[in-house]
Amino acid sequence: MEEVPGYLRPFVLSPAECRHERESNLDWYLPESDEPRPAVILVHGGPLPPELHATPRDWPVYRGYGNLLASLGLVAVTVEHRMRVVATAQGPATDCATAVLDVASAVERVRADPRVDPERIALWFFSGGGLLSTDWLRERPAWLRAVALTYPVLAPMPGWGVDPRFEPSAAITEPGTPVPPLLLTRVGLEADAVAGTVAVFLKAAADTGVPVEVIDVPNGHHAFDMLDHTDESRRAVEQAANWVSARLTR
Repeated sequence: MEEVPGYLRPFVLSPAECRHERESNLDWYLPESDEPRPAVILVHGGPLPPELHATPRDWPVYRGYGNLLASLGLVAVTVEHRMRVVATAQGPATDCATAVLDVASAVERVRADPRVDPERIALWFFSGGGLLSTDWLRERPAWLRAVALTYPVLAPMPGWGVDPRFEPSAAITEPGTPVPPLLLTRVGLEADAVAGTVAVFLKAAADTGVPVEVIDVPNGHHAFDMLDHTDESRRAVEQAANWVSARLTR
């Protein structure tokens, strides 16, 4: 029997299913409400391999996060972006530039939707999608009430061919309006290269006085929220979702 790919394994929680809509490259998870609600935009990782059996918005983990956030009274939207490896004259490169435009378009459409309070938005980045947080951490619009980062990659990885401008640790050190509240979920069994980018980010934040709340998952692997079905994992996911909800509803 063929082993199920890790990305198709179940979410570590079992939230009740809510109303779900698919529109273009967006999947919406909607709470029961007659009034505009705050929204969380979920940004999956990358670069995505070409041989995927299912694209991220069909992965149980993102369906799970969407239903979980809707159960907290928030609109959740998964944006499917095009962070893929492309051929260039210099060799293979990870196309963050296209992906970040996909995310920006999604944010614009979500904020324009009448079911959403456009002044209360959070962005939640996962894995390699962490690189796509750079512009938001630099620009810091007033309506961006929180940024969450889960097992993130926070600097271009060797061999990815990423434009060096995609470096969140540099963005948070730039002067301007305050950086939005930040949450970072890190795992104890992370790959050294990825953990190194997180350490650099946290040092940059500490050196410039940018607060970052950290949730540690000591026994968790990268993608613990689908790979490690433990009480530790479940607590970490619940804590992160509640943190995001608190920043949007207070």
